[in-house]
Amino acid sequence: MRFSLLLWVVALLVFAGCEDDESFSVSQSDRLWFTADTLKMDTLFSAVPSITKSFWVHNDNGKGLRCTSVRLERGNQSGFRVNVDGVYLSRDAGYQTSGVEIRKGDSLRVFVELTSPGNGKQTPQLVEDNLVFLLESGREQKVNLNAWSWDATKYTDLHIAKDTMLTGEKPIVVYGKLTVETGATLTLAAGTTLYFHHGAGIDVYGRLQCLGEPGNEVTLRGDRLDWMFDYLPYDLMSGLWAGVRFYEPSYDNVMSFTDLHSSFDGIVCDSADVNKQKLTLKNMTVHNCQGTGLGMSNCRVTAENCQFTNTLKACVDMTGGNVAMNFCTLAQFYPFDGNRGPALNFRSTTTMPLKLSCTNSIVTGYAEDVVMGSTEGEEEAFDYLFETCILRTPKVDDEVRMKDVVFEDVEDTASVQGEKHFKLVNVDTQHYDFRLSAKSTAIDKGNPAYPADNDRDGNKRGEKPDVGCFEFLSEE
Repeated sequence: MRFSLLLWVVALLVFAGCEDDESFSVSQSDRLWFTADTLKMDTLFSAVPSITKSFWVHNDNGKGLRCTSVRLERGNQSGFRVNVDGVYLSRDAGYQTSGVEIRKGDSLRVFVELTSPGNGKQTPQLVEDNLVFLLESGREQKVNLNAWSWDATKYTDLHIAKDTMLTGEKPIVVYGKLTVETGATLTLAAGTTLYFHHGAGIDVYGRLQCLGEPGNEVTLRGDRLDWMFDYLPYDLMSGLWAGVRFYEPSYDNVMSFTDLHSSFDGIVCDSADVNKQKLTLKNMTVHNCQGTGLGMSNCRVTAENCQFTNTLKACVDMTGGNVAMNFCTLAQFYPFDGNRGPALNFRSTTTMPLKLSCTNSIVTGYAEDVVMGSTEGEEEAFDYLFETCILRTPKVDDEVRMKDVVFEDVEDTASVQGEKHFKLVNVDTQHYDFRLSAKSTAIDKGNPAYPADNDRDGNKRGEKPDVGCFEFLSEE
């Protein structure tokens, strides 16, 4: 008798549990709740897969809800790919699934990717679709999926074997290495932007010419157009691509009005014949590198009106060679690692003598000393001159090598994070503007004996030029 009663109680509990689990609402008033009514995929390139984004679907009602179908409204026309709680909305299934159950108090996750088709336009175009949830009650709920799709030319392991010009008619996305072979010249016309995928870069054995113009520059950057956080786009991160490397056979390279940023190493120049010009940089920016900004080994390089800023290792690093820098700004405020290198590191060895001329330039940063020089050879092989410069380093009593130099102390820069010289140094948002502020001691302190008619942006310099790559303009 007791046993039969126990069986009856257990059966009743099981029946009640099953009845509760299988109780689904068909009321029009019951609806799903989404963590996003609109899922934005940011801007991306056509024919290039996006990252995966997701949202949650919650059922906060007192009963379960069953979806008669979950479908992409436009089917395969938009390029969106959707997975609903582990079920892929495939072409064979008509880009939909059915019988999706969400128990009361339960949830499921939806994953979305996009590979948008080409649109034949020169500007980004809106691509959108709706993911439609049809409940058993007949009620429809939609989540909008959208992105801006930009037609681009895509290259993978491109080899330049003859003289070639790339233009800015479309964005250019580079996967793998873009290699300029010996004897060939690659010219990047004004207004051209190259977007490099992770690990991609330019290897130069021949010659590279980046011929930007004021207001119409050549840009070398990573291909991430999306955002890491609401306030931080990936474009402000470092180490997104490999950078540019000039190998031993490469000479007579020119990079003017060019913005290179967010790479690992910015520019690396391999050892070469110091009697031949390896690289000429004019009105150039190298910013936010996870390695070295400009690295040179025993070669001849000229830099004028150039900005080298915020790198994990040295902003500018040279071993031996013949290097001339005029009207340059070297500022080391790299935000991602406190163990950052100096702004300038220069050295000679027993086999690589150094000749360095640094004029009308600012070399500054967080640390008390961001100018590092050393020699492993004879002093005669360690030939350097700083003239009309502002240096963040302890004072050096050397009237031959240090002429008209202003030596900064700690309070000049570190305590105010560069506000002494520059318009904006914002570590929190990773925004920087290394144009001169009205408070900078660099204003009117340049030496016109080392001429440069225009500044980094192409603005005409005054009779009393400013030290650094930017000429101060009124802040009104």
